[in-house]
Amino acid sequence: MSAADKLAAHMARHPRLPMAHVPTPLEKLNNLGDELELDLWVKRDDCTGVAFGGNKVRQLEYYFGAAQREAADTVLITGAVQSNFVRTAAAMARRLGLDIHIQLEERVPDMGDLYRENGNVLLDRLFGATLHSYPEGEDEAGADRAVGEIAARLKEKGRRPYIVPLSADHPPLGALGYIDAAAELLQQTEDSDPFDEVIIASGSAVTHIGVLYGLRALGSHMPVRGICVRRNATLQAPRVAQRLVDLGELLEYPLNLPAEDVRLYDGALPPGYGRPSEAVTRALYMTAQTEGLLLDPVYTGKVMAGLIDLAGMDELAG
Repeated sequence: MSAADKLAAHMARHPRLPMAHVPTPLEKLNNLGDELELDLWVKRDDCTGVAFGGNKVRQLEYYFGAAQREAADTVLITGAVQSNFVRTAAAMARRLGLDIHIQLEERVPDMGDLYRENGNVLLDRLFGATLHSYPEGEDEAGADRAVGEIAARLKEKGRRPYIVPLSADHPPLGALGYIDAAAELLQQTEDSDPFDEVIIASGSAVTHIGVLYGLRALGSHMPVRGICVRRNATLQAPRVAQRLVDLGELLEYPLNLPAEDVRLYDGALPPGYGRPSEAVTRALYMTAQTEGLLLDPVYTGKVMAGLIDLAGMDELAG
């Protein structure tokens, strides 16, 4: 059995509800690459096709697959006030005719009413989501407990809720979507040299572990570098390592990857989650004005700022 067939057999145990427009394109950034003196490419996961949900659609396909298997009629999810993840979940729930409850966590301090009323919050309301508030931004277990309490109240009313969990205490089901992304990437590069390094955001670590696990399970040795967007590398490294173990257990297919496979850079993280620095703002403008490509200040903007830093320090693999 080939590596791809073996992985597919383990993945098949977990239902996926396809919604994303995949495979997403792989495009060369000629102008920005020339400025940075890199052979630079981007996998356009902004083109997944559901409510500007980007790569979030990939992991939610598996959560909604699980919700459908459990015959849920309501989905509950928790995330930051301006979370793309919860807004995308709302859109996907509505497409499936499900109710949606969103708990918004206060992860970014000192923000005014405009932050809490516009952007993704406005879209959450547009999708008809029922909104709840959680006062802490760095209490994943507490946020999950609060969502569980909402679910319990809904059950008392005869509803069938399904919770999309947040904390690392739960199996990383959403990471399966990024194993799919890794497989796409290998298919798209099978007739060319592999990339010297894959650069991605590392926050919850779900994207990071899915891509890394997928590449290794499929026999690729391409280095994967996570750009820290929520916590520094010292705190993120053990989270990534443990989540890789958790993913192997979920699939009943452990890989036992070496510690050096967990590569991180946190130079673009300050001043913290959801708050862009001057370097991130420059990266947003630079990418827009060289490639007409729009990044966001929370995730992809920090990834690009980190890549620019690493290119300047000549610390990219290859």
